[in-house]
Amino acid sequence: MIALVQRVSEASVSVEGRVEGKIGRGLLILLGVHQADTERVVSWVARKCVNLRIFPDDQGLMNRSLLDVDGEALIISQFTLYGDTAKGNRPSFTESAPGDKAKQLYDEFVRVFEQLLGKPVQQGIFGAMMQVYLVNDGPVTLWVEKAPG
Repeated sequence: MIALVQRVSEASVSVEGRVEGKIGRGLLILLGVHQADTERVVSWVARKCVNLRIFPDDQGLMNRSLLDVDGEALIISQFTLYGDTAKGNRPSFTESAPGDKAKQLYDEFVRVFEQLLGKPVQQGIFGAMMQVYLVNDGPVTLWVEKAPG
């Protein structure tokens, strides 16, 4: 599983011109599900993202987590994170989980994340063509990955 985590001052996602999810200060997480991912991997990645200390403290050091700053989260599925560009110019997505499995584990990630955060998160629409708007704060962008298994 891959979570591309961006610290944002605001972010939103739209589908067909309609805003589906919108947050202020918090994390925008683009989530890629690998074909071999399990619920154990989901729990590890969700816990890691919620607890990442990437928000500044009073001295400007990255010492606070999303929990510490009472931030919001916008979680968007993105199978292209597993795009393999090693051969040719057209990415291969054979490592991405098939739709049904990806949806199940994406939903589980959102459930676990909400439980850890103690409040609902915003989402896009799984499988839809989406337009994502964000103001990356810092910029701070991290790649959180847990190998399947």
